[in-house]
Amino acid sequence: MTFLILSDIHGSAECLETALASFENKADAIILCGDYLNHGPRNPLPQGWDTKRTAELLNARKDKIICVRGNCDSEVDQMMLTFPCLASYTTLAIPAQGGIRRIFMHHGHLYSREELSDWLPKGTIVLSGHTHVTVMEEEAGLFYFNPGSISLPKCCDGKTCGILEVQNDTVKVSLYNIEGNLIREREF
Repeated sequence: MTFLILSDIHGSAECLETALASFENKADAIILCGDYLNHGPRNPLPQGWDTKRTAELLNARKDKIICVRGNCDSEVDQMMLTFPCLASYTTLAIPAQGGIRRIFMHHGHLYSREELSDWLPKGTIVLSGHTHVTVMEEEAGLFYFNPGSISLPKCCDGKTCGILEVQNDTVKVSLYNIEGNLIREREF
């Protein structure tokens, strides 16, 4: 199964359109790690900011979306989006040889790595956003992936998103810029 992972859209319809054009037809589902429509009080307006268009783009794909609430998402955003977007976390269980592969999704502002390490079984893939900084690392038996931000990056990787491929016991995570160029990938 292949997932497109997007985070921290912050209302940039232009950046969302670019990322979707680059990756949407390569993915079975779209994972959104929060911060969909609003830019928040500490961020500037992103390039191509258009919350109504962003909502339209996301709503058109609601059957493929799995998502969590970001710190900039609220009940007002839920009024614009036609899929549930206010859960603080969610999990997926993907069939794997000898059992399941667990994926834990959250925005990144509520749960610490220490808490997650206590709660989650070894081998869990932890997806988050929030920092606008890309992360691809393993710690204490958990694999952490933050695809960065498609609209307001705070790292040298630029505007980024991810692809997560799960097949049997193999997991591959790839980081791309929103135009479709591979930055780095890791298999575990």
